[in-house]
Amino acid sequence: MKITKALTLALCAASLLWAVNSPAAERKIVLLAGTPSHGPGEHEHNAGCLLLGRLLNQMGGVKAVVHTNGWPKDMTIFDGADAVFIYCDGGGGHMAVRERQRLTFLGELMKRGVGFGCCHYAVEVPKDNGGPEFLNWMGGYFETHWSVNPHWDADFKVIPKHPITDGVRPFKIRDEWYFHMRFQEGMKGVTPILSAVAPPSTMNRPDGPHSGNPAVREAVAKGEPQHVMWAYERPDGGRGFGFTGGHFHNNWGHDDFRKVVLNAILWIAKAPIPPGGVQSVVTPEDLKQNLDPKGRK
Repeated sequence: MKITKALTLALCAASLLWAVNSPAAERKIVLLAGTPSHGPGEHEHNAGCLLLGRLLNQMGGVKAVVHTNGWPKDMTIFDGADAVFIYCDGGGGHMAVRERQRLTFLGELMKRGVGFGCCHYAVEVPKDNGGPEFLNWMGGYFETHWSVNPHWDADFKVIPKHPITDGVRPFKIRDEWYFHMRFQEGMKGVTPILSAVAPPSTMNRPDGPHSGNPAVREAVAKGEPQHVMWAYERPDGGRGFGFTGGHFHNNWGHDDFRKVVLNAILWIAKAPIPPGGVQSVVTPEDLKQNLDPKGRK
């Protein structure tokens, strides 16, 4: 009996030692970039995804695959995916909702626990075509006549404790920060990541599908913090996040702006986030790479 117990303990110890020292399984992340949009330096979906993908691939245990210029024709790109990240124009032209079978396909991935994240305009889909799905996949989305898209200086004075915020310091930066998202009822499963008080100037435009409505005006007048990035833990165990910044390509040169998104992409893929968050260096020259041919700014 003593020999059996000793042998059992030895085997357990050996298994634990192997688990600690063995590299984690490689996590595959698919980044989908939309087609060219807006003016030079704005909505640079291709350059943005290629930059983020390169930085992710500098880490061990991660394989980032980038597809540029819209929805892939070869669907094998999704084989073995642990997370899907989309950075594109949204609304009715959103690459994920333009054809119904795409939503259905993504839904099958979500059922398998694949993570889902969207950046900037990609958080917006029609209320009756993608809205319910995005709400369930990443906890919130931009709903027209409810959410708004002004340009403003968001001052993130308090950074909450979450794996996505590891190493992220308070910062202030100008972007087209969408806010007043449509979230899960009672914010169930949703954790605000970046929140700031929107100034009155964000309500200078008349009411419209993207510019204003009574509900958002009341929230801004009360000084309620607006969540422009959030994390979501799905009931099925999958993860999602939304990040409403990303209008200006040069903002990827800001260390904390970039880090919080890189951390989030790892988090939805259930890949380890390094202590202190993803460390990366981006130079002005890096930001000039892979820009869409839109003419001069």
